[in-house]
Amino acid sequence: MSATRSARVLLSTLAVAVMLSVAGPVQGQSASIGADVVSRYVWRGTDFGESMSVQPALTLGFGGLEVGAWGSYSISASGAGANENDLWATYTVAASNGSSFSFGFTDYYFPAPGADGFFVTDAHILELSASFTGPESFPISLYAGRMSRNDPDNSLYLEASIPVSAFEEVDMSLTAGMVAGESAFYGTEGTAFVNLGISASTDLVITDEFSVPFTVSYIVNANRLGEEDHMDHDHDHGPDPDRAFLVFGFSLSP
Repeated sequence: MSATRSARVLLSTLAVAVMLSVAGPVQGQSASIGADVVSRYVWRGTDFGESMSVQPALTLGFGGLEVGAWGSYSISASGAGANENDLWATYTVAASNGSSFSFGFTDYYFPAPGADGFFVTDAHILELSASFTGPESFPISLYAGRMSRNDPDNSLYLEASIPVSAFEEVDMSLTAGMVAGESAFYGTEGTAFVNLGISASTDLVITDEFSVPFTVSYIVNANRLGEEDHMDHDHDHGPDPDRAFLVFGFSLSP
């Protein structure tokens, strides 16, 4: 599927969602807005922008179908080369035991200053994905995403995460993400773990009636490349091999 066709399909899906929302309330219909503020935007083991970022999100839901827009914008002008504005859609099927399967795609677009316009085919990267969330008795989450356009390696990313309920009032989770093969997009010369992390989340109480979800994560990109490869990467928007991050973030929503 070409990026142009993919963008048209996603925009058509969003248009249908908007028309359904305008048509009036229906069972299973929902809408949500919010934004995260993060000390660093670290995605799959790569720091995008080397700056604190604000990440707004808009989601529309219609039963098992969700469509939305998500962005990340550096608060520093020097990090604007990593600005991101994505459109996505997922369809989720729930099983009777509480587990669920989801299938979707994401259209990645990077509106850096001077970058190609939104309707330029080469400005978009498309990823097709599938995920599984286990039942309460075994709440593991599995994700697989393959780049299918504007990535000559068709990079395959695999991730597993599981919650750790060993602490009161703090939710913890472990994550392991890897790239299955050589990928210029992720900066790997073969299969490599690029996203190993532990996250701790809690509610930051502001008043008796208002609290803010707060998360701290320690992330390691365990992919190792040679010194020359390290020097060649553009850290505004490029892979970060053999690097560790300690980041925090909080979420705001109505």
